[in-house]
Amino acid sequence: MAVIVPTIVDISGNQKTYQVTWAAMANGDTGAPIQAQFIGYSDRVIAVTGTFGAGGNMRCQGSLDGGTVYHTLKDAFGTAINLTAAGIASITEVTQFVRPNITAGDGTTALTVTLQMTRNEARRGG
Repeated sequence: MAVIVPTIVDISGNQKTYQVTWAAMANGDTGAPIQAQFIGYSDRVIAVTGTFGAGGNMRCQGSLDGGTVYHTLKDAFGTAINLTAAGIASITEVTQFVRPNITAGDGTTALTVTLQMTRNEARRGG
């Protein structure tokens, strides 16, 4: 039950798109949340890869109260983001804090979670 600190990389080279990676997450681990400095990055997708183990699950969570209470975020179809196999999901809500939470798995669970965030003006060429 560790808090995993992510690496944050500006993959656009101009502060328009960032990639955040939490590596080697085990069952019970949470990611240190991405905070308010990224609130303007409203185009967000999250992906997970690795070994899920028995019943492994990555839940994408967000908070609006300074990181005290977290809620499960939803994808574009209104479905809670709980990935039980390698995959990717868009995140509908733009919250002050975002983090992954590994809510299930076993001793073999070892997941890498990647969040990509883009500022809206990057799509429009601005």
